[in-house]
Amino acid sequence: MQNINSYIQEHKNRFINELITLLKIPSISADSAYEKDVIKTADEIKKSLEKAGCDLVEICLTPGYPIVYGEKNVDPNLPTVLVYGHYDVQPPDPIDLWDSPPFEPVVKKTETHPEGAIFARGACDDKGQLYMHIKALEFMTKTNQLPCNVKFMIEGEEEVGSKSLSWFVERNQDKLANDVILISDTGMIAKDVPSITTGLRGLSYVEVEVTGPNRDLHSGLYGGAVANPINVLTKMIASLHDENNHITIPGFYDKVEVLSNEERKEMAKAPFSIDAYKKSLDIEAVYGEEGYTTNERNSIRPTLDVNGIWGGYTGEGAKTVIASKAYAKISMRLVPNQEWKEITQLFTNHFESIAPDGVTVRVTPHHGGQGYVTPVDSIGYQAASKAYKDTFGKTPIPQRSGGSIPIVSLFEKELKSKTILMGFGLDSDAIHSPNEHFGIWNYLKGIETIPLFYKYFTALNKKSK
Repeated sequence: MQNINSYIQEHKNRFINELITLLKIPSISADSAYEKDVIKTADEIKKSLEKAGCDLVEICLTPGYPIVYGEKNVDPNLPTVLVYGHYDVQPPDPIDLWDSPPFEPVVKKTETHPEGAIFARGACDDKGQLYMHIKALEFMTKTNQLPCNVKFMIEGEEEVGSKSLSWFVERNQDKLANDVILISDTGMIAKDVPSITTGLRGLSYVEVEVTGPNRDLHSGLYGGAVANPINVLTKMIASLHDENNHITIPGFYDKVEVLSNEERKEMAKAPFSIDAYKKSLDIEAVYGEEGYTTNERNSIRPTLDVNGIWGGYTGEGAKTVIASKAYAKISMRLVPNQEWKEITQLFTNHFESIAPDGVTVRVTPHHGGQGYVTPVDSIGYQAASKAYKDTFGKTPIPQRSGGSIPIVSLFEKELKSKTILMGFGLDSDAIHSPNEHFGIWNYLKGIETIPLFYKYFTALNKKSK
């Protein structure tokens, strides 16, 4: 019987080339100009699942972009793993900061990836990590080593809030019934330090608009006499943090989960170099909430950040104008127990209350989601830990992530099952940024590790009965 390592070596070049083909399609869900490309990507995922050995693959229509559903049934008495992923990607902007075109994948060696990495938008988030699961299924079906049932649910709106996924899950609970959900849309500490993400932050995303005069004004004739919306907006935003970088919205921290000193000590065991961190970002100092380490600030503490700000004249040359309006997009990363809708309302109430006379403020909520924690004593976590131990030679470290996957809490609510987050990306892979990439070693290591999760999850389920 062929093992996974020999199968990978035999098909390595094909695995890489197939992923590169998928990465060439600009499936940008946030921009309607790419609608045909997003739909084309769904079709390609469907074909890949069929070739990998699924018995049934469907393109399921939704109010938005379609969901690709697939299944391979072995025995109804065996456990079922539901694999989730997304085929849409972030916009590539700013284009001029890419070293190569974002949808013309290239393989380059880097200091972190001496064996080579694929540079393209979506390489790590999430096409590369999703494709690991498809290739792992291919191995298990082609060699008759699939130990349980598997289902796939691949969406095209993760980067814009997963609205259609919520709609689909609520209407297809029987179809999606499972014993555990498996996701690879996170990362690990380092190539030689495997880790499993056990916590995700929630998210509240809003857009704010500040309006002053009823038209743009000449800054010489009106400057200093009327409120300038851009000036006002920047002052309002600046006031959202105090001198200790603590968020000033009343009630914001009321439900924040406070970890014990013991838990914080366990987190601190993860290898981390502050000097290497600063060097990788080309910064002289770190920044954040007083009283917490860098790793705590980006995982167990809530944050508020401006993601975009604009208004007035930004073209070439000068135009002396006081803009009628100013805008900003703001995201808040939340920790478990913070309800994203409640936080959105707290933000709205506070932001409107601090607006000075002379301007009006409008807050438009976009999307959000709850935080999530995976119990480390669950069968799913134990199976993942054993799988990593086999392929990496060491027990993975449980790690909380600063990122958000809002649908994870939805899955637990609607499908009544836990999610295991087996990510193989690295912090340096530049997801959501120019020059996003995914190491070939990481890609192949994921394909090697995933079948072992199925093996151990099935075995541990039998023992627990």
